[in-house]
Amino acid sequence: MNVAVVLVAAGNGERLGAGIPKALVTVAGKSLLVHALEAIQKFNPTQLVVVVHEDHVEEFQSQIRAVYHGEFAIAVGGTSRQGSVANGLALVKAELVLIHDAARAFASPALFEAVAAELSNSDVVVPVIPVSDTVKRVSGNDVLGTEDRNTLRLSQTPQGFRTKELQRALSEAPSDFTDDAALMQAMGFSVRSVPGEVNAFKLTTNSDLDRARQDFGQRATGIGTDAHKFSESGQLVLGCLVWPELPKLEGHSDGDSIAHAIVDALLSAAGLGDIGSNFGVDRPEFAGASGEIFISETLKMIAAKGFSVENVAVQVIADKPKIGPRRDELEARLSAIVEARVSVGATTTDGLGFLADSRGVAAVATALLKVLG
Repeated sequence: MNVAVVLVAAGNGERLGAGIPKALVTVAGKSLLVHALEAIQKFNPTQLVVVVHEDHVEEFQSQIRAVYHGEFAIAVGGTSRQGSVANGLALVKAELVLIHDAARAFASPALFEAVAAELSNSDVVVPVIPVSDTVKRVSGNDVLGTEDRNTLRLSQTPQGFRTKELQRALSEAPSDFTDDAALMQAMGFSVRSVPGEVNAFKLTTNSDLDRARQDFGQRATGIGTDAHKFSESGQLVLGCLVWPELPKLEGHSDGDSIAHAIVDALLSAAGLGDIGSNFGVDRPEFAGASGEIFISETLKMIAAKGFSVENVAVQVIADKPKIGPRRDELEARLSAIVEARVSVGATTTDGLGFLADSRGVAAVATALLKVLG
């Protein structure tokens, strides 16, 4: 099918307050522009035109080239969304065109396909989703009535058109319309709908951005465990603190069960394996290394993967040492090393297993990571 896509990405994003065009705001380490382009790439249109912010043309071009493998054209945005669409549409050569907003960055390739398929027999196609809330018609503070939400739908993009007809409608438009389908309907064209997608919601405010970051991989969780038995000598290091009343825990390094559980949790959340595969006995440079070194090296690794730590929780399982008297000190020390909040709890095995008679220490940690940027 001979169909083009015009991606409108020229908005300032003032309500997001990011200080950059909305399409350059990131979710899960990628801009909204890139998320939208990844879906368009899979849809594989005949032609792509991206309408960009006039002050960031080079940055937009760079990001487009990095992700989009076909040819594309750039148009500069107008003083309104309708003006931006007109600027982009002026470069379209295909018979059919889909107009899409970069602010709806998570629309799937399947939605593009559905709109294009329906457009083969229609003048205008718009994806819609049902209204879940009760809708009131008001004047000022007065409620005038309740609308039948069964007949109401929320409009999304991409919206499909016959290129020449949309170009003519834009040139003759008496005023700005909320979307291109509304303009076409005002000009006498019939409009068809296809089912939209929940994920094709529009990012307008910070709450929308928070939703996107929560829904699309902005955070990752991991769990780690570690256990060591006490040796015959040395001095216990646990949670990167010295506990002089007890001997050292056995291990390739310092045997710090708390630090090692934290490392495993961080690596697990970032998809980087475990402490054995990264700092095992085949790495002689880490023989006898402190838990602080392991944590610091792990933080570098997860940063290189695009993550930072949001928080860590640790549960210590042991009869000795008693964690309670030093809990505040332990949490402060670990939080400083991890550069995020670390909470520490403690329990015993109620008389079961090797931990019950003070032969060792075990720890379980969970970590929550967030994507940088």
